[in-house]
Amino acid sequence: MGAVLVVLAVITVFVIAAVVIGREARRLSEVPVQRSFNFEDAVAYVCDHVNDQVAAVLTPDDVRQILDWHLEYFRLKGVSGNGSGPHVDGPVIVTGAETVGFVMMKAEAAGTPYTPEQVHAVLDAQMGYLAEIGAVGPLSDPDEGPRS
Repeated sequence: MGAVLVVLAVITVFVIAAVVIGREARRLSEVPVQRSFNFEDAVAYVCDHVNDQVAAVLTPDDVRQILDWHLEYFRLKGVSGNGSGPHVDGPVIVTGAETVGFVMMKAEAAGTPYTPEQVHAVLDAQMGYLAEIGAVGPLSDPDEGPRS
């Protein structure tokens, strides 16, 4: 009789575990994928995707500095963060000219000799990286709101 109770207990535990795991797997499959930005991956991606003229002049440290200013601009506009900052209601439009202007202003203040063409090439490659990881892109439904 004791062996039967042990077998029933094991079967009960197994059934409960299977139900809980199945329910969590189903719940997690419905949760949107969280976009994850890795700064060093972005630097490597940009270094590999800028044109040869820019790649011949800018070092990875230069790219790192430009991307850092680019991310600072995003933080100021409220479109990036670690999830603890304020949530921006509605879409945020970030234009290339405005972003290049911000980076050029930071570069001039730091005394770095970047040209607008170099900055533009780095930022274009950066946007390619963000699109590749799914962090930016077109809305599937205009009434849906901004992507997270």
